[in-house]
Amino acid sequence: MYKFKTVIWPKVILFGDSITQFSFQPNGFGADIANKLARKCDVVNRGLSGYNSRWASIVLPRLINSQNSADGNIAAVTVFFGSNDCALKDKNPQQHVPLEEYSENLKKIGSLLASAGVSVDKVIFITPPPVHEPDWEKQCILKGCPLNRHNSVAGQYAQACVQAAAQCGIDVLDLWTLMQKDGQDYTVYLSDGLHLSEKGNQFVAQHLWGLLENRVADLPFILPYWGDVDSQSPESSLLCDQ
Repeated sequence: MYKFKTVIWPKVILFGDSITQFSFQPNGFGADIANKLARKCDVVNRGLSGYNSRWASIVLPRLINSQNSADGNIAAVTVFFGSNDCALKDKNPQQHVPLEEYSENLKKIGSLLASAGVSVDKVIFITPPPVHEPDWEKQCILKGCPLNRHNSVAGQYAQACVQAAAQCGIDVLDLWTLMQKDGQDYTVYLSDGLHLSEKGNQFVAQHLWGLLENRVADLPFILPYWGDVDSQSPESSLLCDQ
C-alpha cells in the first residue's frame, strides 16, 4: 500500500461585486487568470452582484476564516468594491456607502483577511473603473430610475481605495486612473457604462496579472507531467508527495 498526501491546490480568491461575479464569463478577467494558473492554483470566484463594501465586510468572515483548514493555502486575494458604494445617495440609497465609510470598510476587510491568516502582501485592492454616464443612464432608464452614478464620484472612491491601500501596505490596481490615462477612450472598456466589456476584461486581466504573477511565480506544477509518469509503475509517480 502506498501512503499519500491529499493534494491541496493553493487558491487565488477574487472577492468583489458583479464585475467580479461576471469575470468567469467567456473572455472574463477571472477566466483568463484561472487559465494562466491551471495546474498551479485554483482561482475562486467570490463575486457578489450588487454588494457594496459594507455588506462585503460583514460576510467576509463567512467566506474566509482561520477555522477553515482549506483557507490555509491562499496565495492571493483581490478586493474589488466601489462601483456600488459610489452610487448617489439620493438616487440609490440602498447601495450607497459614504466615502469615509467605504475607506474604513476596505481597511476592515484588510484586517479581517489578516486575522484569517492572509497577510497584506497577498492582498490586492482594485478601484472601481470609470463610469460612462450616457450609457449607464440608458440602463437606468430601462429599469425605471434616473442616472444614479457619476464618473467624478467614482473617481473619488477610486482615490479613497488607493489611499486606504497605501495606509494598509496593500498593493492596488487603480483602474479608474489607468483606463483614462492620456485621455484615451475608456468607453471601450465598458459594456453598459458600468460593467466591463471584453476589452475591459482583457485590460483588467493584463494589469492584474502584473500584480499577481510575483505572488504565484514559485508555485509548482501540481502532479507530475504526463511524460514523467512511470508507465510500468504509475503509482510510484502519481502517489508521491509532489
